[in-house]
Amino acid sequence: MLHGKAALSEVELLALILGGGRSIARGLTVLEGFGGLGGLDAAEPHELCALPGIGQAGAAALCAAFELGRRVQELSLPLATAVRSPEDVGAFVRARLGPCTQEVFVVLGLDARQRVRMVRTVAIGTLSQVDVHPREVFRPLVRAGMHSVIAVHNHPSGEAEPSNADIELTHRLADVGRLVGIPLLDHLVVTRKDMVSLASLGLVGGVP
Repeated sequence: MLHGKAALSEVELLALILGGGRSIARGLTVLEGFGGLGGLDAAEPHELCALPGIGQAGAAALCAAFELGRRVQELSLPLATAVRSPEDVGAFVRARLGPCTQEVFVVLGLDARQRVRMVRTVAIGTLSQVDVHPREVFRPLVRAGMHSVIAVHNHPSGEAEPSNADIELTHRLADVGRLVGIPLLDHLVVTRKDMVSLASLGLVGGVP
């Protein structure tokens, strides 16, 4: 209460979430058992239950805590302000897609003032790929009268470097966007921790 939450270690924070007896020891168990907070965030409830001293209540509390943190990050979506760079939507897209165990393709529809007005999942794939057709990408954008679009998909492998297939798809989407009058501003590839902007690589027009 005196020094605030920032003064607590990761183990102490986990101990407070778990509560009960030997909470420090149990917090250390889950932290070491999953190789740190990143692994713990990715853990399924039944995996947490398998650790000694955790149980269903402790597993549920941990999953709830991480999910709340993710939802706080999703609040960073700049609905009321113009998107000027990939970083403006970075926290949101990493929170939204970074933890996914399958590749997911999402579009952010922007209005004429570059403000995000819609978020739509257009395709869900496997661990290593997602099949996306430009028709599915632009259909919701056309119907909603969006001015421009930012495409986003994740790499569950943890490697954010765009593949050749990602680059080819980006070119196709940019071509279709020019035809339908909804320009592709960027294509972001995200992981839990990283993000690569294909616009920054010179592979698409970029946010004006």
